[in-house]
Amino acid sequence: MHRCGRRGPRTVTTDTRSDSQTPIQCSVGDLEPLRLTLIEDSDSSLWRQFIQRYHYLGCRVPVGANLRYFVHSAKDQILACLLWTSPAWKMAARDRWIGWSASQRARNLQYIVNNSRFLILPWIEVKGLASTILARSARQLPHDWCQHYGYTPLLLETLVDVSRFNGTCYRAANWIALGETAGRGRMDRHHKALGTLKRIFVFPLHRRVQQRLCATVPPNLSLTNAD
Repeated sequence: MHRCGRRGPRTVTTDTRSDSQTPIQCSVGDLEPLRLTLIEDSDSSLWRQFIQRYHYLGCRVPVGANLRYFVHSAKDQILACLLWTSPAWKMAARDRWIGWSASQRARNLQYIVNNSRFLILPWIEVKGLASTILARSARQLPHDWCQHYGYTPLLLETLVDVSRFNGTCYRAANWIALGETAGRGRMDRHHKALGTLKRIFVFPLHRRVQQRLCATVPPNLSLTNAD
């Protein structure tokens, strides 16, 4: 498991490479074939700059297993940035949907991967691009995760801030809306919740995902023969 240092905001120095660019307005087909490229050290600075400048949550240091991607067009234009990380420890709606016990969750939580950052760069104006990227990610991520961490995830999840977004691209990519979080973040000195209400979406990578996640010994699935 890769550790990336202390969790939290990081200082990101920006330069002209991440400046706004000429708008791209076309169809998804005009950008094909899309490529999801794992971030190497040489690209890491630019990825962080894009996230810091254009994602409303900014760039934070992930803890635990994580993979970062650029999405490139056929002409090698950078279209989007993605970050996949370890999942949320406990979410009532997700945990009810799975049907697992606390001990099963503790044992098998690693088989869920969270889409914690998804940024279409603001000058990219292409209808349907976001859902297309999510569909490609669902196919490629399990392979890459297995290559890096030695096991294949069973479920993808994400949290959508309902005050900002409707989750339209996740719905279009066949993710399942499970409900909303309780909206509890850290408590202030007056014991009032400061969290933001978020909608939970999941995407099963196996047709019997709930049973698999509740299994006593979680299977190390082959992508080619998952039944």
